[in-house]
Order: sequence, then structure tokens, then C-alpha cells
Amino acid sequence: MKIDLHTHILPRDWPDLDSKYGYPGFVRLDHYKPCCARMMIGDRVFREITDNVWDPQRRMEDMDGENVSMQVLSTVPVMFSYWAKPHDGLDLSRRLNDHLADVVRDHPKRFAGLATIPLQDPDLAATELERCVRKLGLHGAQIGTHVDANPHSRRIDTLNLDNVSLQPVWSAAEELNAAIFVHPWDMLGKERMPKYWLPWLVGMPAETSLAICSMIFGGVFERFPKLRVAFAHGGGAFPGTIGRIDHGFHVRPDLYAPDNDTNPRKYLASKNRKGELVPARFYVDSLVHDPDALRLLLNLFGPQRVALGSDYPFPLGEAHPGKLIESVKLSIKEKKQVLSETAREFLGLSAAA
Repeated sequence: MKIDLHTHILPRDWPDLDSKYGYPGFVRLDHYKPCCARMMIGDRVFREITDNVWDPQRRMEDMDGENVSMQVLSTVPVMFSYWAKPHDGLDLSRRLNDHLADVVRDHPKRFAGLATIPLQDPDLAATELERCVRKLGLHGAQIGTHVDANPHSRRIDTLNLDNVSLQPVWSAAEELNAAIFVHPWDMLGKERMPKYWLPWLVGMPAETSLAICSMIFGGVFERFPKLRVAFAHGGGAFPGTIGRIDHGFHVRPDLYAPDNDTNPRKYLASKNRKGELVPARFYVDSLVHDPDALRLLLNLFGPQRVALGSDYPFPLGEAHPGKLIESVKLSIKEKKQVLSETAREFLGLSAAA
């Protein structure tokens, strides 16, 4: 069985949001030919997509071809729109979440869902998370690695995930037993990376590492011990730089540890006194495109914290979900864990799901 934790979906249609909300910057779809559309921001083409982004039947055909039992659906991160006015962000989130929940409801054995929530207003975000979990049956939310500065409010700073204002979201997620999947967007240093697709190749891994470090050093995991968080793309640059991060913690504790004096390595997998593996405090997906990188994840986090993730249906994803996992030498139990059981445990899915 394969449960793919990291896949993206959109409705086929939605209103012209620039006109609806009265200011520009929102995504619209231009269905310029059958089974294809352009994601447009103003007059700029953001991305070309095909009908497997919005058509559940096409998705299930692809899933059957790759022996994927279930996809976990979340929106395309450009739709986060944290820069928008809070109530417009809430309205957009509700549209996306209602659509996603309808797809899950129509095909409950093939799809599970993660909501999107308007993090520019943590109280609204917490309320929408509660609606999505309690009323729509979604299993949590996908969020960005940071919250954009907002030109429509007095907040001019970008917020990292350690910011105290986000505590209502963490509190709600913990109370609701909701999973939080962190996906990078609006990449760090993008203005210096105009060529070579560098925002996706360099900026995204850096963004994810920044989010992990912010949550660790900000003490989020200490304040919310039951919070379940997973990070996309194998944790980005974090696994490859944990040695530097750990060293910095020891040599400059005055800078690293004003909010949390716990060694960052204590959040990773370890052995207890009986020699048993204790998995990491947080989760990552398996989307690293390299067997040595996957082995590193398994060593750092343990199989119980690494979940199959493909980034379906986009080109930087894994074209054959689970192929990398199956290429690495693992026991039958470990392979089953990474291909399906980690995602099931992270989401709180029943064994019969």
C-alpha cells in the first residue's frame, strides 16, 4: 500500500478574485485549450497545468498506474495568499477547502485532505482549521514556511513560524489533533535568483530549513508537545546542515538559545537505553530524488518519521511515487512504514482507511 502525503489539487474554476476583492495579485485559471490551463497572476503566466490538477478521475487513473492507494490532497502553495486582506484570505481558503472536502467525500478510500488557512490572521486561521477538521472531515492543514508581510495591514514584517502571534494556530492544531504540513513558498532571496530556476532549486530547501530552525529554536515544539508537524521536500536543506546547526548551538548559545536551550539534535532520532530507536520529534516527506539523501533522512528521523511524498503532479516531483523508497535497502517492515504507515500515523487515519 502507498499513501502519498504530498500532492496538490485545485478546483477547475473559481471567480475572478482580483475583481471580487478589488485589488490585484490573485491567481486565475485560463483554460486556453482542452485539458490544459495557465495559472495567471495578472498578465504573467505562473505555471501551465493539465487536468490532472483538477480532475479526480484523471488523478485516480495515474494513481492506479503507479499503485498509489491514497493521495493526501492540499492546495498549490501559490494559493496561500497570506499577503491578502485577512477576510479575503479566509474567503479564498473556504472556497479551496470546500472543494477539496467534496473530492474527499466523493472518493473517501482514495483521498484524504489538508486544508489551507489564512495565517495572516491567526485567530481566523484557527477558526477555519476547526471548521475543516470538525465539519469537513479534513485531517489538518498545509501551511507556508513563513507569513508574508501584508501591504493591506500595518504589519510590514515577514513572520517566521516561531512568531508568538501564531500560537493560536498551534494551540488549535494540538487541541484538534490536526496534522500540520509545512510547504515552502515565496522563497528566501528570490530577488537574487532570477535565472536557472534557482528559487525552486536553492530557495525552497533554504526556506524549509529556516522554518524547521525557527520552530526548534523558537521553542514551538516545547510549548506544544502534542503538535504533529511534517516538512516537505525531505526537510529541505536542514538534514544536510544539521552538523553546522548543532555546532552553532554549542559555540554561540547566546545567539542560538535565548528562547529554547534544547540541543537541536534532541529533536532527531536516537536510541534509548534499551537500544531501541526513538523517532524524531517531527516528520519529513521522502521527496529528495537521491538514494543517499533518503538514507540520511532515515538515519536522522527514523522510518516512523519519513513518509512517501511525490509532489504530484508537478515536474519537480517524483514521477513514479515510491520508486526511490523501493530502491533503498530496507526491511519489509521499514518499507511498509515509509510507503504508508508514517503518513497514516501522521494524519491520524484509521487502519481501515
